[in-house]
Amino acid sequence: MQRDDAFLRAWHDTATRALDPEDDDRVRPPLQFRTLWISDLHLGTPGCQARALLDFLKHTECETLFLVGDIIDGWQLKRHWYWPQAHNDVIQKLLRKARKGTRVIFIPGNHDEFARKYLHHNFGGIDVAEEWIHETADGRKLWIIHGDLFDGVIQCAKWLAYVGDSLYEFTLKLNRHLNSLRARMGLPYWSLSKYLKGKVKRAVSYVGDFEVAVAREARKRGAQGVVCGHIHHAEMRDIDGILYCNDGDWVESLTALAEHADGTLEIIDWAQHMPVPTKATPQREAVAA
Repeated sequence: MQRDDAFLRAWHDTATRALDPEDDDRVRPPLQFRTLWISDLHLGTPGCQARALLDFLKHTECETLFLVGDIIDGWQLKRHWYWPQAHNDVIQKLLRKARKGTRVIFIPGNHDEFARKYLHHNFGGIDVAEEWIHETADGRKLWIIHGDLFDGVIQCAKWLAYVGDSLYEFTLKLNRHLNSLRARMGLPYWSLSKYLKGKVKRAVSYVGDFEVAVAREARKRGAQGVVCGHIHHAEMRDIDGILYCNDGDWVESLTALAEHADGTLEIIDWAQHMPVPTKATPQREAVAA
């Protein structure tokens, strides 16, 4: 049996358990939103900033939560099974939100494309969909999609994408070591990989081409805007009359897209909301073999 199928079964079974992890961490009052979008968590990889993500999930509340793809990194899990307790806690927290009344909608991406076999199914109160049209409080229609279908590398040469993914994981490993040192020094989180990406002209050009292609397709679908992930670059801007939104990621930028009660949209940089570490926190995360 493939591990991706086993994991989805575990996801479904977990919904029946009465586990509410760390429910007492409410010193900071939660921020209230109408809708939240997060993507590119890459659970199952060392690069996932699971503790920051848990902090975000604990201290935000919303009516609808969109999981816009690459929630679970099936590519990396097939190479090496990595599932520490913090990653399990994230899944538990998402399931708990669904049980408590938040509508949670999961739109698979390329790293968790195995979940596309389960479109229109419900796992523990979480709906799985290929895409979505969301209407904001002020009446705008937003097309929700992960975005990998616009990536020429993914579409035309998947093996090249796997090679690029391995190099990216190496950069994230350097990023983890750097931030471990910064934490010991009492310094806030800073993304080396995000900084390097911003300095590479080819990457900047790719991001621009991607954004234009996604916005053009949103226009064809009659939407006033689009929300996607995939490229790990949080952004919100107008492209020829279409509102392009990218909610970023949780391996580099620690960002989300939020809709307020009046329909106003903003990108949340959660690194700005987290307390600055005073000392390194020892990690006691068990890795599942």
